[in-house]
Amino acid sequence: MRLSVSHRTTYKFDAPMRFVTQSHRIFPSQSDSQNVVSWDVAVEGAAFGAEFRDGAGDLIRTMTIEGPVEQVEILITGVVETTDTAGILRNHRETISPRVYLESTAVTLPNRAFEALLEKSVGAARDEGELAVAHALSAAISEAIAYVPGETDSGSTAAEALEQGKGVCQDQAHALITLAHLAGLPARYVTGYLLSGSDGEMEDASHGWAELHLQGLGWVGFDPANECCPDERYIRLGSGRDAVDAAPIRGVTRGGGGEAMDVSVVISQQ
Repeated sequence: MRLSVSHRTTYKFDAPMRFVTQSHRIFPSQSDSQNVVSWDVAVEGAAFGAEFRDGAGDLIRTMTIEGPVEQVEILITGVVETTDTAGILRNHRETISPRVYLESTAVTLPNRAFEALLEKSVGAARDEGELAVAHALSAAISEAIAYVPGETDSGSTAAEALEQGKGVCQDQAHALITLAHLAGLPARYVTGYLLSGSDGEMEDASHGWAELHLQGLGWVGFDPANECCPDERYIRLGSGRDAVDAAPIRGVTRGGGGEAMDVSVVISQQ
């Protein structure tokens, strides 16, 4: 499938900033499941620093704008050819051990509710191998946490989403990571894009899901929000231990006042 991306992020500041510095993880990863045909990141007045690839295989680039800065607009446009690999991340170059992703963060800490959900969900899947266990865990999160926008915020934890029984894709991915850790499986958060269906199930084209590391397969993606493994509708950007760690844009500003952010994303099939 050939997917076209148009992603605009605008930051508006209450008072002009003396400077703005950002770290961008907004470049699609290269693997068997996707090939980047073209990709451009445009920011008026910005100076881009040297780029590097981190241990997880993500391309990182810094950006700085000297003040006074009243507004920053980041426009991402590109075309990516995608292939369905059943969620398996093949030929993605990274150097760090999967065991790094066995450690929980503040938003993926387990509690007794997750321990009970693990015992309830795995069952006979333990005898069928890690892939069967992973599918069982993802299905358990899909059932336990309904996709309901507006019920959580960016700082909500997996435990809070499980207690409420509802949340968004970020909450469901965090919860799956939490459950996978309890099952002894390395798990991480992935950011990217999703070509939404005509049924309107997903409100945003920007999306988040989880990857679990399984014996014999390596990293395999699971999307509890859509009850599937990522296929040709998905574009993978980058990963981290949680949504904050994997954030496509992270920044520092110097100056007084607050800021407002507006995001517009359009994904279409060519």
